[in-house]
Amino acid sequence: MINYNNKKFRCISTSENGEVSSDTIFIYQQNNDIITSSYIGRHILEGHLLGTVDTSGVINMCYHQINTKKELMTGSCISTPEILENGKIRLHEEWQWTSGDKSNGNSILEEL
Repeated sequence: MINYNNKKFRCISTSENGEVSSDTIFIYQQNNDIITSSYIGRHILEGHLLGTVDTSGVINMCYHQINTKKELMTGSCISTPEILENGKIRLHEEWQWTSGDKSNGNSILEEL
């Protein structure tokens, strides 16, 4: 199992309908197979995620955030890790809003 505890990630790409940006920083905490994170960014005043991680490092999570329009946005996400040559983790995310227009998208996060 990949250990995500105390790792920081930055968004390097996302779909147009996403609210994260290159200045969004995620700080992950892990306790056994439970993952949590808090995050903030240009369009996000406060965000949190909660999920589980399996033995291959795949994270199944839900998230909620308040954007700069003061809207509460919620969604779910499957995040699949890739270990880069430098040993850092890249997360390939497939997500869907469970609020708003309920659209879906993709994001890529990289460990700082």
